[in-house]
Amino acid sequence: MVSLPGSPATSLLRFLFLGLTTLAPPSRAQLELHVPPGLTKLQAVEGAEVVLPVWYTLQGEVSSTKPKPWEVLTLMWFLEEEKGLMEQVLSHISGVTSSKTGASLVYSMPSRNVSLRLQGLKEKDSGPYLCSVNVQASQGKESRVHSSRTLELNVLVPPAPPSCHLRGVPRVGTNVTLGCQSPRSKPAAQYQWVRSPPSSQVFFAPALDAIRGSLSLKNLSISMSGVYICKAHNEVGSAQCNVTLEVSTGHGATVVAGAVVGTLVGLGLLAVLVILYHRRAKALEEPANDIKEDAIAPRTLPWPKGSDTISKNGTLSSVTSARALRLPRGTPRPGALTPTPSLSSQVPPSPGLPRTDGAHPQPISHNPAGVSSSALSRMGAVPVMVPAQSQAGSLV
Repeated sequence: MVSLPGSPATSLLRFLFLGLTTLAPPSRAQLELHVPPGLTKLQAVEGAEVVLPVWYTLQGEVSSTKPKPWEVLTLMWFLEEEKGLMEQVLSHISGVTSSKTGASLVYSMPSRNVSLRLQGLKEKDSGPYLCSVNVQASQGKESRVHSSRTLELNVLVPPAPPSCHLRGVPRVGTNVTLGCQSPRSKPAAQYQWVRSPPSSQVFFAPALDAIRGSLSLKNLSISMSGVYICKAHNEVGSAQCNVTLEVSTGHGATVVAGAVVGTLVGLGLLAVLVILYHRRAKALEEPANDIKEDAIAPRTLPWPKGSDTISKNGTLSSVTSARALRLPRGTPRPGALTPTPSLSSQVPPSPGLPRTDGAHPQPISHNPAGVSSSALSRMGAVPVMVPAQSQAGSLV
């Protein structure tokens, strides 16, 4: 048929031809799969649901959702796994539909809309999905057409609750690092540290590492104490944790160790002083026990009356004072002797006895109480010279 462009007859014939081709099955039909623009790559959140939209048409037909009576549909949905393996998600063959858990068709069959619904998504459901359609496209003939289409699904995971920790000793003037890490996130989470009220503060680089989730606090002061909150977030969710920072002025274990060491040193010095004191006391006690020949004699005791013995025949005899020779009442210290006062200093002159100038007195050693002369000498006794007396009673 030859057509003349622009004539009214041509337009009428074209309209009639298109109507006939729509009502009559095509002799050599072709199958086309359609996906809405911009939906070949889909994103969904873990735990939610998603629809992979696909429908088909036969070439030369106006888009229609209702299949022809002679159409026989064979539908398969596959998930392409790693290493080229294919996992069957859903199948519809000879009017029977089977699928794995969470997968279903959006429209009941028969329908030209073969969209797939996935519920209760998990991260492992991510990947390319292949839709394969086979249709018997003509009545009374074994004419089958085939087509396939691939859609990409990416299941996103919000950050799991992170864990916060503190590295370092929070003392005045020191440095500490606050750490925060989420164990699971897709895409990888980024981190933000803030200080909670009343001293609200938001931290930025370089103190904050948004990728690793660390916050460096330097030259701590008491005013920096408080609750610090770490927020892990990505494009589909967020989670947070917190850590309490308490800046102390003490030195903690160092102070305790110093106190212990100081106490031990003090006890050691005290023990040394006690030992030195005892040694010095002992050294002072030993010389005091020695007998000194140059010791000063004690004060002369007064001459006791009635203790002198005078010979009845007028002869002057030695005068002995028993009280002077008697030992002192107190118990003497071992090794020490009380010196005996000089006897000569205790003998008063006798006025009734004449003395001869030419006579030489002979020393007479008295040994009271059996004490030897050498002992008396050590005790400080002085020999007394007593004049000798003749038979006639005169002094010799």
